[in-house]
Amino acid sequence: MAIFVYAESHDGKYKKAGLEAVSYAKATADVAGDTVTAIVFGNAAADELYKYGASKVVKVQNDALAKFDANSYAKALAEVAQGDVVVLPSTNEGATIAPVLASKTEASLVTNVEKAPTAVSPFTVARKAFSGKGIETVAVSGKVVVTVLQNAFGTKENAVAGSEESASVSVSDADAKVKVVSTEMASSDKIDLKEADIVVSAGRGMKGPENWGMIEDLAKVLGAATASSKPVADIGWRPHAEHVGQTGKAIAPNLYIAVGISGAIQHLAGVNGSKTIVVINNDPEAPFFKAADYGIVGDAFEIVPKLTEELKKYKGQA
Repeated sequence: MAIFVYAESHDGKYKKAGLEAVSYAKATADVAGDTVTAIVFGNAAADELYKYGASKVVKVQNDALAKFDANSYAKALAEVAQGDVVVLPSTNEGATIAPVLASKTEASLVTNVEKAPTAVSPFTVARKAFSGKGIETVAVSGKVVVTVLQNAFGTKENAVAGSEESASVSVSDADAKVKVVSTEMASSDKIDLKEADIVVSAGRGMKGPENWGMIEDLAKVLGAATASSKPVADIGWRPHAEHVGQTGKAIAPNLYIAVGISGAIQHLAGVNGSKTIVVINNDPEAPFFKAADYGIVGDAFEIVPKLTEELKKYKGQA
């Protein structure tokens, strides 16, 4: 059983999610008694992938892949990944490619997995269902395309001897289904929300966008990403890129700090994969406290600045 994985990279560097996908592919290969072949678009170094279990790295060079297009990427992967299992990270890019790739290769699609499969024939794996409120076990025969939930499986070093080769694909600009009019680069110092180990999030309890400075200060001292609830993004206090929840981004950081968020079920659906949840709210009846590992009842405008100050002292930044 051949195991392939798309090792997502940007500007010559692998995304954390790409390395997680390679780690997951290696765990799958161990169950199958086979090896991992990683596919790379671009010039990121192959050596790093050997550390996470890829025995072969196939680099695909094609000018038509310089700009992301799901159809073009899926076509290229379909040509190279001639195997039974193809693993992708559940990033915006990976989640967009996966269903197109599954359609092109007539494979089953299993999304947002967190643990390695218990068997590969048929491919049997548990995944979250019903907005994270349940666990379902799926078993599919034949080819399968799998996406790995970010920050859930983790990066696991499992070094192997590896080899590198190049491959050409019959992808051209005509395969692109989306025309890129312009590209706007995100701030290089901003932490990727879905890859962040720590996330500080806030909601309508902040009373207005002008008060978000204390959230950003807390995030900065923790080395965290910032996020928001859906209502906050809808009224324009924060960009929609920061919205986490059922209709926003699903995240699974090691630490999630929720400030002034009541904890509606739709919000919980996007953050219930967090390892530790801390809730700060002045309403002791807020639903979020039922899901929290630690809770602080009180005024966020008093608590958050004090917490930031103490963390700065602890880190010697005061």
